Amino acid sequence: MSKASGPRRGRFNDRLTAPIPGLREMLRITREGGFRPKGVREDAPKIPRVQAALRPLGKGEASLTWVGHATFLVRMGGKAILTDPVWSNRLPGRIARLTPPGIEWADLPAIDAVVVSHNHYDHQDSRTLKRLPRATPVMVGLGGGAWFRKRGFTDVTELDWWQSARRSDVGFTFVPVHHWSRRGPFDLNKALWGGWVMEAEGRKAFFGGDSAYGNRFKEVGARIKGIEVAMMPIGAYEPRWFMSPVHMDPDEAVAATSDLGAKALATMHWGTFPLSREPVMQPVERVRAAWESSGRPRMDLWDLAVGQTRVWGRPSRDVQSGTEGARKEREEGSQTAR
Repeated sequence: MSKASGPRRGRFNDRLTAPIPGLREMLRITREGGFRPKGVREDAPKIPRVQAALRPLGKGEASLTWVGHATFLVRMGGKAILTDPVWSNRLPGRIARLTPPGIEWADLPAIDAVVVSHNHYDHQDSRTLKRLPRATPVMVGLGGGAWFRKRGFTDVTELDWWQSARRSDVGFTFVPVHHWSRRGPFDLNKALWGGWVMEAEGRKAFFGGDSAYGNRFKEVGARIKGIEVAMMPIGAYEPRWFMSPVHMDPDEAVAATSDLGAKALATMHWGTFPLSREPVMQPVERVRAAWESSGRPRMDLWDLAVGQTRVWGRPSRDVQSGTEGARKEREEGSQTAR
């Protein structure tokens, strides 16, 4: 795999932990049939979906709602945060969405902040971001702010790894992961990629964005204690010879969650856009098997349906949005509704 060189060398190339796929690898993947899995349209109806209204949260509670791909609505500290928001029906390159967003845009609460992990088109979606009020606070890595300011956003914070900021009583820390950045032909690795740790009212959550597996998860876990839930990518991992430097597989997602010291794993980055060769349902099937093999409690695997919410923290126990009664509060939330 090739490294950047010459005038296109990125500002943050020294943050790479493996060479990213280059021209030789792209030619090989093209010869071998490309990225698209077989049977996508046949399997798409199997992707679980739920529709449920967001319930109010009590003081000290927090919640995650999976909108699809790497987009969550995170509610903590009385605030609403979007991660890598993508509501578009297609990505550039004509990659169509398999499942509609889990929350209609009109049904969102007022958004108090947006965090962006990196600038790839399936995480930093121009059409979605343009729908936000320009005064919305946006948190990005170093080098990523100019794109937002050019489009009129007035409250943009750029952070290096391990730097922190507070917005609307929520603490945000930008942390290292194993990935890269590019949006055009001349900006390779000129904007820093990373994950986010969000904290408010004693609740603490990790958002992984995109990442390969590596030692940075142990580093984050050693420096930031008490992460309760990790929003971790589990899809877009085949073939491994191409994807392993940039995307973890489901088994590695379970290992990364353990490395962080997080109690729960909330799955993402599958079932929305078909980006690589694995069958559509394989990521969630594999993560369930890996979680069981790890011996961890089944209730701590939040293999969410699109549109599903999990609530955690005081004053109530973890619950699934839209359910009622003590019995359903004890359910694992492994969702079957569509």
